[in-house]
Amino acid sequence: MNTFMEQLPIVVHSLNIGFLQTLKLFFVTLIGALPLGLVICFGTKSKITPIKVVLKLFIWIIRGTPLMIQLLIIYYFPGLVLHNPIWGGDESGRFAASAVAFIINYACYFSEIFRGGIISIPVGQDEAGKVLGMTRSQIFFKVKLLQMIKRILPPMSNEILTLVKDTSLARIIALQEIIWAGQAFMKGSQGISGAIWPLFFTAIYYLICNGLLTLLLGGFEKKLEYFR
Repeated sequence: MNTFMEQLPIVVHSLNIGFLQTLKLFFVTLIGALPLGLVICFGTKSKITPIKVVLKLFIWIIRGTPLMIQLLIIYYFPGLVLHNPIWGGDESGRFAASAVAFIINYACYFSEIFRGGIISIPVGQDEAGKVLGMTRSQIFFKVKLLQMIKRILPPMSNEILTLVKDTSLARIIALQEIIWAGQAFMKGSQGISGAIWPLFFTAIYYLICNGLLTLLLGGFEKKLEYFR
C-alpha cells in the first residue's frame, strides 16, 4: 500500500483540478447572478403589477426551496420529463446545469439585498435629483448607487463567502468539484482507497479562499468609508 508521502502528490493534484472547477463555478455564478439580481430587483419594483407579482412569487419559491433540489430539477427534469436531455451526460453539461441553478438561486438572494439597499437611501435624494432635472436612471447611477453598495456590502460579502462553500452541492449531479475529488479517495481513486484525510485537505482550500475573499471585501469596504 502506498505511504502517505507517496499518496500526497496524487491527492493534491486531484484536489487542485477539483478546486479549479469550484473556482470556475464560483466566478461564473457571480458574473451571472449580480446583474440578474439587479434586474430582478428592478422588476419587483415595477409599476406593471403582473411582472411584480410573478417575480416576487419566483423569489419566494427559489428562496423557500433547497438549492440541492433546484440542481436536481434543472439537471434531470429536461431529460426525464420532457425527454430532451439538453445538458447531455458529460462534465461540461453538468457544469452548465450547475451554473444555471446557482445563478438563478443567488440572483434571487442578491435581488433582495439590492432591494434593501435601495429602499435604505433617503427619499429626499430622489426628490433633490428630480429638482435638478435628473432622470430616474441618472439619480440611481450617479447619486444612489455607491451609497447603496456601501450599505449592501456586508450582507453581500456574507452571501459571496457562502457561495464558495455552496459550490460543493454541485456534486449531487456528479460535477467533479473539490469535495467530489476528495471523496473519491474514500471509494477508490488512482490506486488509493479508504483514505479520509483528503477530505480534511479540502477544508484548507476553502479556508484559504474565504480568507483571501474576506481580506479583499474588507479592503473594498474600507474604501467606501467616506459614505458614512
